[in-house]
Amino acid sequence: MASRQLQKGGQPQYFYLNHPVRYIYLIGVVVAVNEINLRYTTLTLDDGSGDTLEVKIKRLPPELYNPVDSPSNTEVDNLDVLSGLGRFDVTVDGHTVDVGTVIKVKGTISEFRGLKQLELKRIWVVSTTDEEVKFWKALATFKKETLGKPWHLSSTEGEKLKKRLKFEQRKAREYERQRAVHEAKKIEQRKARAEYVAQKEAKYEMRRRKEEIIMNAGALI
Repeated sequence: MASRQLQKGGQPQYFYLNHPVRYIYLIGVVVAVNEINLRYTTLTLDDGSGDTLEVKIKRLPPELYNPVDSPSNTEVDNLDVLSGLGRFDVTVDGHTVDVGTVIKVKGTISEFRGLKQLELKRIWVVSTTDEEVKFWKALATFKKETLGKPWHLSSTEGEKLKKRLKFEQRKAREYERQRAVHEAKKIEQRKARAEYVAQKEAKYEMRRRKEEIIMNAGALI
């Protein structure tokens, strides 16, 4: 079982023995597919442990999604969420994911209203029993040869992790900067539109009054 500790800023960090857990790999059957809103979709996964886990899919905001440059409309390259009037589909590598589909996922642990979720990073459709068996064998080997032994971080590995963390932080800041720029542009566009409409309505009202004055003057002749 993984233990949980709160780090600086209140962010939880999970450990298996003394191994810090960053990513979770899981294989299981999809038992529910739900569109939460235009930003999030969830897959509920049953891995046979007796519990189910929600896998959260983040869709790209319309302002950041470009069909030419983006391989998909989500944060996972091979996964698309297709929704519209009378249609809602989740596809992985062109295969529709529905209740009963077996998938393998990789993600990070998050919590929502006290319940753990998996924030999806990668996904595969598992089409044969052999693929499942290979996964469980590889997992057993990894648990025995890696997780079962105490974890030690060398100075070289520590420097690599620091560089990776800085890169990811820069990437996150750039993403937020782009969102802020886009939101500012949207506000300016709405403001300009409102001013244009107001000017147009003012001109229309002025013309209407002139026409009314002319008509009233003609009626007095």
